[in-house]
Amino acid sequence: MKKDIEIPIVKEVYIAIIREWNEEFLDKDWNAYIINKRSTPIDMTMVVSKGYDDDRKTSIMRHGIGVVDSNSYKKIEVVQEDVLSLNNEFFVTFYADNKLYEKRFVFKKNTVSENNLVPIAIIEKDGIFAE
Repeated sequence: MKKDIEIPIVKEVYIAIIREWNEEFLDKDWNAYIINKRSTPIDMTMVVSKGYDDDRKTSIMRHGIGVVDSNSYKKIEVVQEDVLSLNNEFFVTFYADNKLYEKRFVFKKNTVSENNLVPIAIIEKDGIFAE
């Protein structure tokens, strides 16, 4: 029955967009990261990302991240400047504790900017957390 289905709640897993220097292009990029602050690794991690608003949308990107160790992070993708004016969604699924977890993270349009940067301790850089 429906009442018997357990839907685990994602805790201590985050998506952040970090402003970083790119040595190859000698410019700053916005990079999306998945952060695992759990005391256990997450496995078979998949991230599906897209940008959208009322009349525009980007391509859907799928990323097989694999294992993200406990208290660590992995880069997902570079986020282009021009899609920051859209809502940016990252749908994350992973296995942990023999359960399947999933969560939708959203960066509302125009919220990813230099003015909204906060310290991201685990990465030791400034960035923005998704809602």
